[in-house]
Amino acid sequence: MAKKKHEKKTLPEQVLEKHGVAYEPVVINALTEDEAARQAQFDELGIKASDIYKTLAVKGDKTGPLVAVVPLTSRLDMKKLAAVSGNKKAHMLALKELEGTTGYVHGANNPVGIWQNKGFPIYLAEEAATAPFIIVSAGELGRSDKINPQDLAQLVAAPFEALTED
Repeated sequence: MAKKKHEKKTLPEQVLEKHGVAYEPVVINALTEDEAARQAQFDELGIKASDIYKTLAVKGDKTGPLVAVVPLTSRLDMKKLAAVSGNKKAHMLALKELEGTTGYVHGANNPVGIWQNKGFPIYLAEEAATAPFIIVSAGELGRSDKINPQDLAQLVAAPFEALTED
């Protein structure tokens, strides 16, 4: 009898399980340039692009590193993030600083892993507050987790804030 292939859980998934937070692993390539292939993935999973959230590493002028989790289909408003985080200014972390600061490569940043390892303040876009689920990176390229945003917010102590451009 063949052994069933067991997918190793990422650190964020291990943390979710340890804290009793339900999630559903999904494999998705939201960054593919092929629109038809991307839409086929979304249709198969029963999701929209706006269900996918990106985890952005930012540096505030007063607080240092912080994290914003916003829909893939929206742009982060740095002035709004600075205001809610107690900063006058905020800017995206330079790509060369990303892995050293968050512990993750571009495209694999995860709010749970960053919270677990770094303790940086995390802010969730207010759009997520009423969503039945959001999809965030699982901490590895090509792997994501479908999670209840209220559960995520509670776990990482993240407030829901107006973070996106109007």
